[in-house]
Amino acid sequence: MTTQTLSGEFFMAGNAAAAEGAIAAGCRFFGGYPITPSTELAERMSRRLPQIGGVFIQMEDEIASMAAILGASWAGKKSMTATSGPGISLMMENIGLGVITETPCVIVNVQRGGPSTGLPTLVGQQDVMQARWGSHGDYEIIALAPGSVQECFDVVIKAFNFAEQYRTPVIVLMDECTSHMWEKVVIPPPEEIERINRKTPDGPPPEGEDFYPYRCTDGTMIPPMPKAGDGYRMHITGLTHDEKGYPKINAATQDKLVRRLCDKIRKNADDIVITEDYMLDDAEIVIVAFGTVSRSAKSAVRIARKKGLKVGLLKLVTIWPFAEKKIKELAERVKLFVVAEINYGQIVNEVERCVAGKAEVRLSSKLGGELHHPEEILSAIPEVVV
Repeated sequence: MTTQTLSGEFFMAGNAAAAEGAIAAGCRFFGGYPITPSTELAERMSRRLPQIGGVFIQMEDEIASMAAILGASWAGKKSMTATSGPGISLMMENIGLGVITETPCVIVNVQRGGPSTGLPTLVGQQDVMQARWGSHGDYEIIALAPGSVQECFDVVIKAFNFAEQYRTPVIVLMDECTSHMWEKVVIPPPEEIERINRKTPDGPPPEGEDFYPYRCTDGTMIPPMPKAGDGYRMHITGLTHDEKGYPKINAATQDKLVRRLCDKIRKNADDIVITEDYMLDDAEIVIVAFGTVSRSAKSAVRIARKKGLKVGLLKLVTIWPFAEKKIKELAERVKLFVVAEINYGQIVNEVERCVAGKAEVRLSSKLGGELHHPEEILSAIPEVVV
């Protein structure tokens, strides 16, 4: 190991790549609790962070882990945690706290088969709707899904940048296969890695109570974030609050606050949504996939092309906000969408909503435990004889 951030070519597992991505993005605090299949990520952070001046704390449980990374973020540090489905369930209330207090942080969910304890050591993609709707109230979330070990590194950096830019928790929906797969990872020199840091207030703290930590004056809907200890007078609460951060329990304040929290994500969706096209230019049939399943889907596309069928792949890197505009554009010219996911149908419902009856939508479902074989995805296409 090195006392510096890494650069060069490495052979590593997805959990290790995600940890190195966090470090490269500037993460210097990790609060977590061990859980399969994410534990190796925490283990690597426990070794690496002290080498670069960071702090690793194993908390007593997942609830405390989420609270710890919120506190570290308000102390001015880029912070993260990592867990799996049962841990995410416990973290959800504090993720909502992070949303309403606009606290940048990254939560890695290495998905496994559920519900409940489910399949601790086997793959799943059953938490995508939980990522969007798991906490209570109206809010928007950013969630990204890597499909390779390289993407575990790259996507975690992107997650930190989004968290800092939009002042929000960001979820990385890894899965057991990406976390435990070993592949080559190229880590650029530190100066070549884009790092976005949160906006901070201009000038020294004002006298008295004239500081408004939740006031936006630049049209971005994203207020600058002071750091605890810098002398700014501020109140941080999960209650509906005004621009000073003080609780104000009325409909007008709720309307103003929640609309801004949602709109700062919704109105920047074009900059947040990341998708990848594979043989889509002339496609008449589109496979929609994310995470590790996108690899099987790419093989399915190649097999279908050899059979003379115009099949392409839309790979979702950003899961939330959903790639609504892209799906709607494709629905104007293709006849069939096949959604491949390791669950009983979650993203397929979003695809159906966006397609709005203009094309057929079919689900290629696995219920956890193993990846799709390309032939299983192709079996959802009527013209293919597998």
